[in-house]
Amino acid sequence: MYYNLLSQLKNATMAKKERITVPHSKMDFAILKALIENGYIKNADVEAVEGKNVIMIRLAKKDKSAPINDFKIMSKPSRRAYVDYRALRPIRQGYGIAVLSTSKGIMTNKEAKKQKIGGEYLFEIW
Repeated sequence: MYYNLLSQLKNATMAKKERITVPHSKMDFAILKALIENGYIKNADVEAVEGKNVIMIRLAKKDKSAPINDFKIMSKPSRRAYVDYRALRPIRQGYGIAVLSTSKGIMTNKEAKKQKIGGEYLFEIW
């Protein structure tokens, strides 16, 4: 699940790592694309290692772009959270983003508001 991905990203950022490797899943890769577009990580590539696909993630430098300070999981398997696009608000006065799973794929709160589409409110990151 994406909980593990977010924890690994936060821990690697705090430890000032340049790259990490995580197991591949389509949802994790889609979340990483949204984080790349917003400058939280540099890039992510899928590679085959010992017959299994993994995602190689290069983290952004703290001085050049937004580091991952913390995150908050909003939707869990036991408690799903859905929002309409009209209920989306800026995260940390615009310094953070929220990630949603919509019918048009994984997107940030800003993109969802622009396209006027709601969905499952996965997490906030700042």
